[in-house]
Amino acid sequence: MYLITVLGNLLIMLAVSSDSHLHTPMYFFLSNLSFVDICFTSTTVPKMLVNIQTHSKVITYEGCLTQMYFFILFVELDDCLLTVMAYDRFVAICHPLHYTVIMNPRLCGLLVLVSWVTVVSLFYCTSIGVYLSSAVTQNSHYTAIASVMYTVVTPMLNPFIYSLRNKDIKRALKRLFRMGH
Repeated sequence: MYLITVLGNLLIMLAVSSDSHLHTPMYFFLSNLSFVDICFTSTTVPKMLVNIQTHSKVITYEGCLTQMYFFILFVELDDCLLTVMAYDRFVAICHPLHYTVIMNPRLCGLLVLVSWVTVVSLFYCTSIGVYLSSAVTQNSHYTAIASVMYTVVTPMLNPFIYSLRNKDIKRALKRLFRMGH
């Protein structure tokens, strides 16, 4: 599942960057979402795979803090990018004649930058205090299943939901693979 997540999202990033027809705001945001999904899954899954292989549940305090930092960072960034994508679709649907003027490359870059800055600010302002203090955690089978669904399954499905069903992405991937042969 981890490999499918990484490969699916890498394919989207590669298709968008290599095909000039996909250099639009929507695909710019999708490409950023793919990057964040790779980062998001890569914060937890490799350690989880090592733990499964070694039958260990150990993580250092520093490792836990680092993992939590990046986990929260990428979850929040995912949320911000989805919000920006919703705004992009709103403008495309409600203001189609003004879409290219409103969603210009400068604004798109600014929206992604603001997403990153907002996430970092939110993280430092709220999350550090919560995660630096000791907290009682529940250790249940259902929590583990929910965690795997959220951290592995959702990012794995995002490429299929947002892009790989899309005819423009399919066309770009076909062109990309034809160039490779």
